[in-house]
Amino acid sequence: MYKIGFDNEKYLKMQSEHIRERIESFGGKLYLEFGGKLFDDFHASRVLPGFAPDSKINMLTQLKDQAEIVIVINANDIEKNKVRGDLGITYDADVLRLIDAFRGYGLYVGSVVLTQYASQPSAEAYQKKLENLGLKVYRHYTIPGYPANIPLIVSDEGYGKNEYIETERSLVVITAPGPGSGKMATCLSQLYHENKRGIKAGYAKFETFPIWNLPLKHPVNLAYEAATADLNDVNMIDPFHLEAYGDLTVNYNRDVEVFPVLNAMFESILGKSPYKSPTDMGVNMAGNCIIDDDVVRDAANQEIIRRYYNTLCQLRTGEADNEQVLKIELLMKQAGITTENRPVIAAALNKAEATGQPAAAMELPTGKVITGKTSSLLGASSALLLNALKELGGIEDRIELISPSIIEPIQDLKVNHLGNHNPRLHTDEVLIALSICAATDPLAEIAMQQLEKLKGCEVHSSVILSQVDMNTFRKLGVNLTCEPVYQSKKLYHK
Repeated sequence: MYKIGFDNEKYLKMQSEHIRERIESFGGKLYLEFGGKLFDDFHASRVLPGFAPDSKINMLTQLKDQAEIVIVINANDIEKNKVRGDLGITYDADVLRLIDAFRGYGLYVGSVVLTQYASQPSAEAYQKKLENLGLKVYRHYTIPGYPANIPLIVSDEGYGKNEYIETERSLVVITAPGPGSGKMATCLSQLYHENKRGIKAGYAKFETFPIWNLPLKHPVNLAYEAATADLNDVNMIDPFHLEAYGDLTVNYNRDVEVFPVLNAMFESILGKSPYKSPTDMGVNMAGNCIIDDDVVRDAANQEIIRRYYNTLCQLRTGEADNEQVLKIELLMKQAGITTENRPVIAAALNKAEATGQPAAAMELPTGKVITGKTSSLLGASSALLLNALKELGGIEDRIELISPSIIEPIQDLKVNHLGNHNPRLHTDEVLIALSICAATDPLAEIAMQQLEKLKGCEVHSSVILSQVDMNTFRKLGVNLTCEPVYQSKKLYHK
């Protein structure tokens, strides 16, 4: 059965209270740099079972009377049409998506900041577009020698050249579509301008991972390294915190490397740095809300293996390199795990070997592993999905939930009218057909009622699945891995 290792309600309460305390410690105004995902944080929900994917945004809604959102986007990313890998949309489009999402939660979006602005034509056009939509837009410029040339940075020719962002509330959340947008520089620029105006304000950082008060080699922290293998992030003991307090805490290389510079900036802006270490800057309380460490460790270990297979598939498609694979292999050794710790892998491969066709396997909430094979009517993933729904609904395996007389007309439509070469039904097509059958067939209706139980189940495919099937499993909340091979030897795979 699905086990809980994280207390989400405790987290919402503790996290919002801690941020309020940090606001008060700076005299009533805080610029909070928000790293990671505010919405749909499925990585966190996978490695911390019980953590809701929308926990962080729900936590912010508890502070919505105090909070306003400032979204930062790098002007160079607009010019290059940089795309979010997880969503497949450009950063400039994602800003609009984020604004709609924040407003949907009742949060106030104050403005958008264009960082590293240098009169890029696309950035200028984007600013006009945002202003026509009624949004305030500010420009921040490239500073020569950043971040080393502190005398220039903390001067009227550095941060002083940036446009001052007019904010109204005590908590200003600085967020962005992705990394490298300039969130920290935006926060520090605002501290400089607020200080010149005689306004007390502070800075803090919200990063969920690595979790500072878990051991360095805890699987949750190793899973973060696996998730950021492409960024080459490395978890490490915070040497500044160790020196200042004698305590072992975990941070990552980029924050540790930049801290001396950041500290010098604080001293230049505020006269005295409020922090003695990168860990001091953080406000994350997630580590205090783990209620079953064994459950969390097991979940994080599974995530490391999933990241390994995902990277192998990216290597196959040219989206990753061997160094990323080798890094995750090392993380697996540190965690003391192998691919054998994921039961669905062997089950899928054994089924594929027995049938000579692609196959897939799923581990149900009960711990039982079932399989699906390729047939003339259904792909392996579609067969697996139906077999899982039968098992969960207590329906005999011999029962045909979807009659061939229904499947065959769909195949005819696909091949003879829509130009598809593969007549087998994909997972989304199977679910549509099953939902139609459920209108008249009580067993099909029972099967449909089991869909919610698939959330959190583990699946492995003996081949790389089509994007359609991947999307279906993702929407169902299923954790999918694939062998890094294609079903066919074609050069183009859609």
